[in-house]
Amino acid sequence: MEMVLITGMAGAGKTSALDALEDIGFYAVDNLPLAMLEPYLRHCLEKGGRYSRTAAVIDLRSCHRYSELAEAYRMMQDKYRQDIRFTLLCVEASEEVLMKRFRMSRRSHPVASRKFEGDLEKAIRFEHDELQVLRATADFPLDSSLITAAQLKEQVKTHFLQRVTDAMPIQVMSFGFKYGVPLEADLIFDMRCLPNPYYVDALREHTGVEKCVQDYVMNAAESKEYFDKVVNMLKFLVPLYIREGRPQLVVGFGCTGGQHRSVTFAELVSEELRHADMHVITHHRDYKKNR
Repeated sequence: MEMVLITGMAGAGKTSALDALEDIGFYAVDNLPLAMLEPYLRHCLEKGGRYSRTAAVIDLRSCHRYSELAEAYRMMQDKYRQDIRFTLLCVEASEEVLMKRFRMSRRSHPVASRKFEGDLEKAIRFEHDELQVLRATADFPLDSSLITAAQLKEQVKTHFLQRVTDAMPIQVMSFGFKYGVPLEADLIFDMRCLPNPYYVDALREHTGVEKCVQDYVMNAAESKEYFDKVVNMLKFLVPLYIREGRPQLVVGFGCTGGQHRSVTFAELVSEELRHADMHVITHHRDYKKNR
């Protein structure tokens, strides 16, 4: 099991870090009470499955001092060293940046309202000093002073992924225009300009998952050129979307009935993107509706 414990200063980006881990498959818990850390770990070990990779934020909202968290973290590491791989992610930012962020957001600082009668400056300095006990032992220290939330997420995803392209699953889907355009699609390509196997008696009852239909569609020069242009464009766009921090990309290929041409392209484009080491999920929405 893998456990990422996220801590750090309020306003530094703990929630963005947690969101990034959730995007890549971690089960995420925000503001986990320190007293619940060990029961939660036991629950995850017992259940497994979706809890095999989990991340939780614990900070001064649920403990009085970071020394308490440091001690509990060491105890958990010792006790579960055979079963859990721990990572401590510590997020902070400069006092000037945090002051600006809280003033712009107009949100109250959780420590300021509880300990310092709303004095934001004192609260930030207190957190900074408290964090010293964890800062030196953090496996992944992260200073967000000079980066955006999207850049922070990219750093977190890159750190915890073996392949950067896994940061953004790509769902490639086929559909029939006569059944409606999928609202979830980010990019849509229209295949209705290509040769239609529907008008070939021997192919009408087949679909684009079968080689006979794929061969017929791709035998046309315009199909080959269309395919090359689509693949090249996606290979260009995907790294840009990942850099932006997009959690997933949905690419739709549509033809009239969603049975032949769109399915062919969804299948073949998916295969090409997987060869480029991308995380691809293929879905044919309508290809059985005419069968």
